Amino acid sequence: MKGFIDSKLAWGLLLAASLVFPWVAGNDYHLTVMSTAFIFAIATLGLNLITGYTGQLNLAHAGFMAVGAYTVGILTVDHGWSFWAAFPMAGVVSAFIGYFVGIVSLRLKGHFFSIFTLCVGYIMFLLIEKWESLTHGTVGIMGIPAPEPIGSVAFESPLALYYLTLFFLVMAVWAMRRIVKSLLGRTFIAIRNSDELAEALGINLMRNKTLAFMLSVFYAGMAGGLYAGFVRFIGPDIAGAHHTFDMMIFMIVGGLGTVLGPLLGAIGMPWLTQSLQFLQEYRFIVFGPILVALVIFLPHGIVGSFLAWRARRDAKEGKPHAQD
Repeated sequence: MKGFIDSKLAWGLLLAASLVFPWVAGNDYHLTVMSTAFIFAIATLGLNLITGYTGQLNLAHAGFMAVGAYTVGILTVDHGWSFWAAFPMAGVVSAFIGYFVGIVSLRLKGHFFSIFTLCVGYIMFLLIEKWESLTHGTVGIMGIPAPEPIGSVAFESPLALYYLTLFFLVMAVWAMRRIVKSLLGRTFIAIRNSDELAEALGINLMRNKTLAFMLSVFYAGMAGGLYAGFVRFIGPDIAGAHHTFDMMIFMIVGGLGTVLGPLLGAIGMPWLTQSLQFLQEYRFIVFGPILVALVIFLPHGIVGSFLAWRARRDAKEGKPHAQD
């Protein structure tokens, strides 16, 4: 029998809490913080697919999020597309570029792959900053239109945008759970555990790694496109490596190789930093030891450590264990 942490009841309670959050948030600022967290949670789910499930650390993930954001910005501002027409292209363009990056970078393994993708991410940042005729350079793209109304529902207020980002997060989580629980997801896990063993079982390593990479950056691109419509302005900073490292922290704190872990990390960590704002420049003196303590005492993240403890308990009791 599945544990509570990955049961339908647990996911239902999380959804219910998200739906009622605006009524206890207190102000629009809190809604904006949570909406931004939802957007980065979508991108983090994508990074977790290639890192946590397939075992490849992509340090260019923020660059692909920037590709999605700039796709929406360029198509809407420079070419007059509507947001809803440009939004799907954010994921498509990111996945298209991801295919060519993947077939080159995924021939490398371990830290060589990570270093290569770090360089790719920096090249993306430089292209966005220097290619002024396309990206508007350091000025960025301003005046990105908000998502057009759907029927009588307009997306101008923070409340409406909150529920819009929540809707896409729910869809992203649903799709990710379907992927990781499928034969494809088990194939990714087999590759993560051992390239050699997976290949011996007849798994095409390059094809599956490339597919995982494309799905991962598709999530990043869609998050970027949603971000562009949410903040209405984008600049080269969105492609900065610090955003990738933020998402890595979200995964590590929540738990690599789980769906719930990166989700909780991406939503919880921004609130932790917000709660330490009163310390101003000293907040990182508190924040750093908290992260160190989590890594020491919960090396698999919050959710990952719980699942590992439950697996050991079930093994002792002779019970079958269900993975998140």
